Amino acid sequence: MTTAPLLTPVTGTLHALQVPIPYPMKYVTVLIDAPAHGPVTMIDTALDTPEARQAIEDGLAALGLHWEGIDRVIITHHHPDHYGLAGVVEERSGARVHMLDVEIGRGERYWHLWEEWLPGHLKFMRDHGLPAESLASMGADNRRGRDRVHPASAVQPLREGQSVELAGSEWEVLWLPGHADGHLGLWNEHESLLIAGDAILPRISPNVGLYAYTRPDPLGDYLQTLGKLELLNPDRAVVGHHGPVMTGVQARARELRAHHHERLDFIRAEVARRPGDAYALSLAMFPRDLNMSGRRFALAETLAHAEHLRLLGGVYRTWDETREVWVYHG
Repeated sequence: MTTAPLLTPVTGTLHALQVPIPYPMKYVTVLIDAPAHGPVTMIDTALDTPEARQAIEDGLAALGLHWEGIDRVIITHHHPDHYGLAGVVEERSGARVHMLDVEIGRGERYWHLWEEWLPGHLKFMRDHGLPAESLASMGADNRRGRDRVHPASAVQPLREGQSVELAGSEWEVLWLPGHADGHLGLWNEHESLLIAGDAILPRISPNVGLYAYTRPDPLGDYLQTLGKLELLNPDRAVVGHHGPVMTGVQARARELRAHHHERLDFIRAEVARRPGDAYALSLAMFPRDLNMSGRRFALAETLAHAEHLRLLGGVYRTWDETREVWVYHG
């Protein structure tokens, strides 16, 4: 039995397709712009899984399209559930793949240098308290993610402030860092419509994590992004998960800022009470039982908060020679 594709009209010829992913969010939004005359654009591509490929084929077919008809791909950010099939689309259609220039040099490059970068990535986690016995499991978890990414062979840059044509209108390219260093948004002022990716989400807080290859203060970046979204105050935003469309972006940006300030206060109080490494702090901030993937996100997010505080002078850290980990102090 074939299930009808989960397609939602957004504006004009632009449609949002909900594509299944094997994560708690269940779906990721892939946008397809299918004008009668003009280039066909896909925004984000989902993971490279058989289920995602089938869902995208069904969505394209419902719009009278096939893989070969895609002319352009725009990626909001390099995470596997948004970038995974980019190379497949490129190979099947010859489509041009675009990312924000900031993302190409960091996040997108990560997939091409993954084998070389993995040891440094794991050492970074170990330096911040990940137990030695968890290193192999975390490496295997990272490999599962890598196996679902088919990176493009050539990615062309988009730059903040540039305009792109989509659904018969001009959209401004935005830089919305935090969840990813080079997270891209597209803004249509006339429609008061934002293509937001994972920069803001209605039901969950986008993960803001510090990794070995990221900018040094992703939480600081994200707080600035929330301010930008609050000022922009779009009527609607197309989001990567739990959408595809949300309203109330300004209020949600304020909620997320308050949420992160609460977490900063939590870490400040924890290290004032008892110095600890980021892994120990993550167990206090995320005490529920998590699988390895969830614990990796928890550690990276805790670390982003701890480092934001350190860069502001709110906490400091020392190197524990015996345990070979960084320890945070109030």
